[in-house]
Amino acid sequence: MSMIERISIPSFWRDAAVPFLEMRSIEDGRQVCYGRHSHEIFSIGAITHGQSTYSNREIDRPVSQGTIVLMNPGDVHACNPVDGEPWSYLMLYVDPHWLGGLQQARGQTDVPTFQRFACIASEDAELYQRLLQLRDTLLDPAQGARDKIAQATAFFRLMLERLPLEGEHDESINPRLEQAAVLIHQHCGETLNLDTLCQAAELSPSQLIRGFKQRYGMTPHAYLLNRRIQFAHSRLKSGAPLAEVALEAGFADQAHFQRTFKHFLAATPGQYRG
Repeated sequence: MSMIERISIPSFWRDAAVPFLEMRSIEDGRQVCYGRHSHEIFSIGAITHGQSTYSNREIDRPVSQGTIVLMNPGDVHACNPVDGEPWSYLMLYVDPHWLGGLQQARGQTDVPTFQRFACIASEDAELYQRLLQLRDTLLDPAQGARDKIAQATAFFRLMLERLPLEGEHDESINPRLEQAAVLIHQHCGETLNLDTLCQAAELSPSQLIRGFKQRYGMTPHAYLLNRRIQFAHSRLKSGAPLAEVALEAGFADQAHFQRTFKHFLAATPGQYRG
């Protein structure tokens, strides 16, 4: 394995005593390429060296050291290297229900339901430094779970003070599309072809494909694969065996599972599970 390949392997941090938070970091992202994907958790990260290209909400923009990036649940996004230049980053993945509780405690919502953030990036220098400090705390073996939770809570409270939330999310939702999306969520490990989804939504193939691209930023097939990988991500986090997860997620063989997982999450299933 070359030096570049070695430092391109992502590192993951998890702690059962801090169940609402997970972290990913990488020293050199030159060989890290994400396919456009979404997930059901909230993500916030920082570019710690170099620069990359960030895509979110149909916006493509450069981001560099000192930039914080945010992804609301459901946002289709990707972040990839620029012309082979080295870059490094860290990402925190946060349970939106836990974060919604903080929003409610601050009086930003009436119920502990996550409310989306209005921005996709920030150049707030203090927030950036506090995020790096939180990373150091999470990785410090001398810090106990109570201290890590306290530091995480303090950071996200500061984030809620500094970053605006969206207004009432009044996006028009086609209930027929929702029927197809619910079918995918509930049965992602089963064989779901375009005809099956069209029947569930009572839409033609062209209507379904066009509607999914407009509503979810993906074709129905990409949405299904993304959902399968998010399901697999959750199962691997719980410690389930790779072969078992691949079958449960609807993949006929390990090779297809490995390729698809890496395409969406820029890491192999084995690297994620650790």
